[in-house]
Order: sequence, then structure tokens, then C-alpha cells
Amino acid sequence: MDYKGQRALVTGASSGIGAVFARELARRGSDLVLAARSQGKLTALADELSTLFGVTADVAVVDLAKPNAASELHDDLRQRDLQIDTLVNNAGFGLHALLHRADGAALSDMVRVNVGALVDLTRLYLPGMLERDRGAIINVASTAAFQPVPYMAVYGATKAFVLSFTEALWAETRATGVRVTTLCPGATDTEFFDIAGDDAQLGRRMPSERVVQAAFRALDRRASTVIPGVWNRLMANSSRLAPRELVARIGEHTMRPAKHS
Repeated sequence: MDYKGQRALVTGASSGIGAVFARELARRGSDLVLAARSQGKLTALADELSTLFGVTADVAVVDLAKPNAASELHDDLRQRDLQIDTLVNNAGFGLHALLHRADGAALSDMVRVNVGALVDLTRLYLPGMLERDRGAIINVASTAAFQPVPYMAVYGATKAFVLSFTEALWAETRATGVRVTTLCPGATDTEFFDIAGDDAQLGRRMPSERVVQAAFRALDRRASTVIPGVWNRLMANSSRLAPRELVARIGEHTMRPAKHS
């Protein structure tokens, strides 16, 4: 897929997987819109990528946890005449806690960011891609999408939604020039665990660069879903073969916070 002369919108672009997506897209010649809450980090990354790769990198400061944030972002970019050809819905976060002890406002924000904003941005940008008969959408899910995740019940459920939603969208768009892929990484070396906590980690953390390269390879072959890493693929697929109650019980033991062990 040729990204030169195209423009990509990357959410959660200020750090982690989002920043790596932005760098790789810039290396491939794509102009960028970098979206996140931190203006300082976005501006620094935009300046770096413009200097290194000679692309145009615009910044959009937005909190996707706020109601109507996706629509406001879309309107802002339309007023700036910034057409989006590639959409990377990467913004998201998780919390590791018993549901009844978790912060209710944070859980609501998680659903709005991980699910609501992703759906809204996809719905808003897909029509233009279909009209031009070209474009790409990468929705970042997780290996958590393949089984219930005790102590991260809401996070796991949001990622299961992203997986199901994106696979359905892949089927809807198969006969068009729009490519759609779900990226389902396992533990990745990002700031995710600064919020979720180290107890949320299962397995060794994979470098973000490997995760992003896997996403681009999947997009090139028009795959609906990619799980980077042999171990991650094995674990995700094996859970489908076992009784669901057994999977949930194993998950409870595996994800149990250290202080409850």
C-alpha cells in the first residue's frame, strides 16, 4: 500500500504504539494529523517527523473521553481542509481492579475512549474513503479481546467489542478499495502499564516497533485481524477451544492482583 501523498490521523499519538505508528507512516511518506491530550508531546513529535521525513504533521489536541469529542475533532479537521486517508484508532487505556472498587468515572471514560470514539471516528471517516475507493483503518484491540479478563473486566469487554466491530467492518468493505484491520497486541513496551499497573501484564512485553510492523503487514495482505507474536497467537486461539467458565477461572487466577494472591 502506498502512503505517499496521503494523510493519516493517529489517535493516542503522543506516546507508545501511537507514536510508533506516526513515525512509521511518516517514514512511508504519509502526512499526519497527530491527536492526543498532550499538546507539548504532540508538537515535539510533529516537529521531529517533519524534519526527519519532510512530511506535513498537524496537531489536534483532544480528549476523546469527552462526549462528542470525535465529532468535534472531525469538524476541526474538515475546517482545516485536512482530508484523512488512513485512520489509526489507537487511543485507549485500561484499569486493573475489582469492578466494585474501580473508579466509576474512569470506567465511563474508558468505554468512551476505547469504544465510543473509535466507532464515531470510523463512521465519520469511512464514507470519504469509500467515495474515493481507497483508504485504510487500523483499530487497535488487544489479546484481551479473546477471553474474559477478571480484574480488567471493562477493558477486556471494550477490546472484545473492537475486535468484533472491526471484523464485521472488514467483511462489509472487502469488495472496496478500503482496507480494514484489527491489531491485537499482547503486553507491549508502552506507558499503558503506568495506568493499568504491572499486575495487568501477562507475558513479556513486545517492542512497539514489532507490533506496528505486524499491523502494516496485515494491512498489506488485507487481513481482518493480526496478533503479533507466536505466544500471543497461541494463547488467544487456545482460549476459544476451552469451556468459557474454565477460561474465566484461569483468567481470574492469572490476573489476580499480587496482594490478593
